[in-house]
Amino acid sequence: MNALFPLLAVLIWSLNAVVSKASATAIDPAAISFYRWLLALVTLTPFVLPGVLRNLKAIKQYWWKLLILGLLGMVLYQSLAYYAAHSVSALFMGILNSLIPLLTVLISLVLLSVMPTVGIVLGGMLSLAGLVWLVSAGDPAQLLQHGIGRGELMMFAASASYALYGVLTKRWAIPLPNWQSLYVQILFGVLLLLPNFLLAGNVELNAHNIPLVLFAGIPASIIAPFLWIQGVIRLGANKTSIFMNLSPIFTAIIAVLFLHEQLHSYHLIGGGITLIGVILAQRLRRPLFAEKAQVTK
Repeated sequence: MNALFPLLAVLIWSLNAVVSKASATAIDPAAISFYRWLLALVTLTPFVLPGVLRNLKAIKQYWWKLLILGLLGMVLYQSLAYYAAHSVSALFMGILNSLIPLLTVLISLVLLSVMPTVGIVLGGMLSLAGLVWLVSAGDPAQLLQHGIGRGELMMFAASASYALYGVLTKRWAIPLPNWQSLYVQILFGVLLLLPNFLLAGNVELNAHNIPLVLFAGIPASIIAPFLWIQGVIRLGANKTSIFMNLSPIFTAIIAVLFLHEQLHSYHLIGGGITLIGVILAQRLRRPLFAEKAQVTK
């Protein structure tokens, strides 16, 4: 039963990738980014604000770190994904999201001084090969002629932003309860998203895009994180993280069934190789460089 918590969280986030793709024709990216986090902020306020007010001293001390986390996790990651959805498929978005654990490990090598492992090296090379196959639609030579598309670059930047968000969250270990920290990050996110929202041409809410905003603002932004945290509490962080590898599989199934996207061989090959690389990086933990044996006199 404990496994249901991270499983449902990953399913919701996979659905959200499809929602992001569906939003491309229904609402401006600046609008859904702002409405999503504004809705999450309003929903959380009655439950979290009293605790936030009690911890204002700590928040004032760490406000700039919370602002950076809000920028990475709520602004860059989500906004870039919404803009990328205009030119890449939900299938591609799901596979790129699966790179987040590997990118987290790679960034940790620098920021957390994590020792490189055999899994990181092999997994990194495999994932890169899979990504090249995926982006080139099974024809790597065309990358030399046409380069990488804007949407692909934005989606990769989105995944990298969220990976950096995770690493900084661990490195800084801000002494606030999880929900209070998340609430302040969302508040900063809303403020940072406001200028782009005000400059957007059409931010109208209608019958077509309101369901998308509701799903992004509550299940994807509140319910899924709650389920994930419960999974970490019950199973531990390492076991829970394994469930994230199901995200591209769930996303692919949902995208094919509901968006009628075509599943091509290069999706299966490139996505499969990328996923194997991510799993190797997570599971193969033998140090790359063996410690030198100490010579005893």
